[in-house]
Amino acid sequence: ATRPVEKFVENLSTWYVRRSRRRFWKNDSGADKQAAYSTLYTALTTVAKLIAPAMPFLAEELYQNLVRSVDETAPESVHLAEWPVVMEEFIDESLNGEMELVMKLVSLGHSARQKANRKVRQPLAEAAFSVGNNTERAALLKNADVIQDELNVKQVRLLDAATEAVSHTVKPLPKQLGQKYGNKFPVIQKAILAMNAEEAAKMLQSGKPLEVKAGGEVFFVLSDEVEVKAMAKEGFAVAEEGAYVAALVTDLTPELVAEGLAREFVRRAQDLRKTADLDVSDRIELFVEASAELKSAIETHADYIKAETLTVKLNFATPPANAAVVEDAFEGETVKVGLVKSGG
Repeated sequence: ATRPVEKFVENLSTWYVRRSRRRFWKNDSGADKQAAYSTLYTALTTVAKLIAPAMPFLAEELYQNLVRSVDETAPESVHLAEWPVVMEEFIDESLNGEMELVMKLVSLGHSARQKANRKVRQPLAEAAFSVGNNTERAALLKNADVIQDELNVKQVRLLDAATEAVSHTVKPLPKQLGQKYGNKFPVIQKAILAMNAEEAAKMLQSGKPLEVKAGGEVFFVLSDEVEVKAMAKEGFAVAEEGAYVAALVTDLTPELVAEGLAREFVRRAQDLRKTADLDVSDRIELFVEASAELKSAIETHADYIKAETLTVKLNFATPPANAAVVEDAFEGETVKVGLVKSGG
């Protein structure tokens, strides 16, 4: 009974909250920031009520912290509060479908990254996708900026055809087809191997049986009766799921490498913020001592680093005595970072 709530909370934390970070960080208290916080507050208080029957103590903790602490007129306990009512007017099935597609493509993109052994913080030049239909193509292009940000790539586009980045082989499985067709298997095998592998793979990945003409007969071969293998073409890393293909260009330029170093530095600065026990909106001042290539990357991407870490001043100097400090080495570079909370 709680599985839908679990899935919702996972999407809330790993998607909505992460995607809304910059809205939360804004200096002003404008409508967009207020809307971001209001949406999160409504989601959390509703979850507290939904989980109350299954997790009474956790639900009570959430409710007391989020509701009773700011509203003394609210029911004394989550278990005395009214059960949430579905607000149909806020349901946007079209938007839900778009985000479901985007999350699927992002997941495939990350799988392709892993195959290429490229870290998420290392920017790549391009991600290209093949999707199911025109509606999904339009949704992909509409949300290209979200996919681009999530996958840390410079460009998102549609594949001209899946064969642009990947080639396929289709191999009959003797055990399955032999048991099913007996002595007819050899002619079926020969016919499958003679077929256009790309067209056969596309048919099978769409969920349809493969029509095979052999020995004057027509046979319908299912996807679990053949082995479909995908091989990425040179310069690409590819991940597939049914009709969906994600292809990442894996070649790295010096500019991309430098940006990757800057992003790795940001991670160290963010970890240092946590060590210093700062609030999510606290502004900081950074002090940096770094090896030559890393220092150059930090200088080039200083604006990005300051925005991501809420840094008001970035100093290439020895950290002061009152700074929180970390020393680290990554990608062949060394760095010492000091952090103090900004008074401004």
